[in-house]
Amino acid sequence: MTFPGLAHVAVTVKDLAVSGPWYRALFGADPVLDEDTDAGFRHMVWLLGGSTLFGVHQHTTPAPDEKFSEFRAGLDHVAFGCASRAELQTWAEKLDALGLTHGGIVDAHYGSGVGFRDPDGIALEFFAPPG
Repeated sequence: MTFPGLAHVAVTVKDLAVSGPWYRALFGADPVLDEDTDAGFRHMVWLLGGSTLFGVHQHTTPAPDEKFSEFRAGLDHVAFGCASRAELQTWAEKLDALGLTHGGIVDAHYGSGVGFRDPDGIALEFFAPPG
């Protein structure tokens, strides 16, 4: 039996009024879902790459005041796949056009990436395999 791919990723944010427009600009699209749930959170969800859902949740219980840290147990970062380094460069240029701070393209033997953070400091990356 083959292990299945990711169906969705959801991150918790402090304020959807801030993060919703930020992710809308990053993804260049409106969410496919924007609703309050009976489970104690509101979420906005985008369909990426035709098959993966990316959700941004704001819970009714307020998030702690601390910033995201990849050094705490839990999420380290979320990486969006690029087919090539050239595509990665295009995404770095889009981040520049959006005025979003990033670390530039970093090359390693396992691939190349551009790291950046959302308004809550959640670590995000565009990543391309080597070659």
